[in-house]
Amino acid sequence: MMTTSFLEDASFNQSPAFGDVDLFGADRALADAAQRAGLDLAALSVCGRDYGAAETLDLGRVANENPPKLRIMDGKGNRLDFVEFHPAYHALMAKSIGHGIHASTHDGSDSTSPVSARAVRLYLATQAESGHMCPITMTHACIGALRSEPALLAKWLSHIRTRTYDPRPLPWWEKKGVTLGMGMTERQGGTDVRANITRAAPHGDHVEISGHKWFMSAPMCDAFLVLAQAEGGLTCYLMPRHRPDGSQNAIRFQRLKDKLGNKSNASSEVEFHGAYAERVGAEGAGVRTIIEMVNLTRLDCAIASAGQSRIALTQAIHHIRNRSVFQRRLADQPSMRAVVADMALELEAQVALVFRLCRAVEHAESDPREAAYARLLTPAIKFLVCKSTPQLVYEALECLGGNGYTEDLPMARYFRESPLNAIWEGSGNVMALDVLRAASRHPDAATDTLSRLVRSASQTFNIGPLAQSLERTLKSGDAERRARFLCEGLAKIAAVSALAEAGSPFAAVYADSRLGSARFAQYGAADLGDAETRLMDRALAA
Repeated sequence: MMTTSFLEDASFNQSPAFGDVDLFGADRALADAAQRAGLDLAALSVCGRDYGAAETLDLGRVANENPPKLRIMDGKGNRLDFVEFHPAYHALMAKSIGHGIHASTHDGSDSTSPVSARAVRLYLATQAESGHMCPITMTHACIGALRSEPALLAKWLSHIRTRTYDPRPLPWWEKKGVTLGMGMTERQGGTDVRANITRAAPHGDHVEISGHKWFMSAPMCDAFLVLAQAEGGLTCYLMPRHRPDGSQNAIRFQRLKDKLGNKSNASSEVEFHGAYAERVGAEGAGVRTIIEMVNLTRLDCAIASAGQSRIALTQAIHHIRNRSVFQRRLADQPSMRAVVADMALELEAQVALVFRLCRAVEHAESDPREAAYARLLTPAIKFLVCKSTPQLVYEALECLGGNGYTEDLPMARYFRESPLNAIWEGSGNVMALDVLRAASRHPDAATDTLSRLVRSASQTFNIGPLAQSLERTLKSGDAERRARFLCEGLAKIAAVSALAEAGSPFAAVYADSRLGSARFAQYGAADLGDAETRLMDRALAA
């Protein structure tokens, strides 16, 4: 008769594996935001269970442990320029396209608050795996730029809108569905795209582009929006993977970037050798054209970073509820409760803030005030949320102790992923300077936006002194040097305002702990009083 040893029987006080959970229903801050927007809560719960399934979460692990590989040539020297992905990556792509995250705001499938409905699904999908969201986000955002060339958009739109993922390397018109990417930056200029040297030469009804891009993510997309110099200046073009005759376009991959994180997603260095492309927008208006895409991807960066904060906090709370130290659960230890509740408070603000921005984007076309909010606050909110996330993810990792630092659990992957959204689509200084630029171009609208934020935030906190300091700095000759102060201050006022508008019981607690005179930098240092228990209960509902 075989017997098991005590080592096999003992649990060793380890928290159980996390999975098979409704990521939507367990997240009270998210569910409240969805309810305020009038969304279909039952449908979002189905989505939350899909991304919270143990099988889906494991796809994220496998996709990152098996990063893409570049096949430049076949064995006989024929040019391939093919990026090979693991089946786990393809499964995640199929799932997220099936949920419409790549195009749902453009296809009428969400009749109520389409930007917010998609944002919920993006926030949930990011928690399963972040890397595959790059082509999903870019496909959705490209439509913003393509609207400036209606005939070209009409040609592609039915293939973009489909809920079918088709990874085959075929001409786009032969496929069941397509994805779109973007190539803006070059080695010599980076963020300064006006320094681009890639050139577009006219060839009848199209151009042929020669040059390079230093970062072109998701290189297996079916087409890319790229910036190139034309006779009239920097111009935006759509460059498909295949020419109209079906032959492979002259897009030559040089190598894939070896990145800190984001391992499931391919980011490439690429050269163009007379690559076929069609103009998007007016010649010389490349920045103005592609910024319509960039504004949407910046919104997605903020949403996705909040999702990363959420899954890290979820893992931490799941662990501390199931592990005991010194004869008490970690979740009952006062110092641990202080830390985790403070992290939960940060997430409450992140969620309120990104969904307030979603509402502004949703109504921007019909409401000038909402348009002004989106214009001024998009870079500020991206700045605050994307920069807050790495610290929150680190604190969540520390809650798991040594286990959090191992590659056997997902926290190390989350931590490596967490800085990326702060870099993509403009790093911190770029966001801060964009806030200054928006304020200088539309000073009256910016002043009105700030005044409205102050009015709502003042319901819970004396925000006036900070607002006055921001106004004085903005009008001074020192504004550019203090750009980050202006950007963060504006975003934190907006966060207090968003919490107040949402009727959150934590608006005053957030304002006092983040803007009060006794604020400290580390999670757990703030005195949250009796809000601790409510914050922890909301962070991972049973």
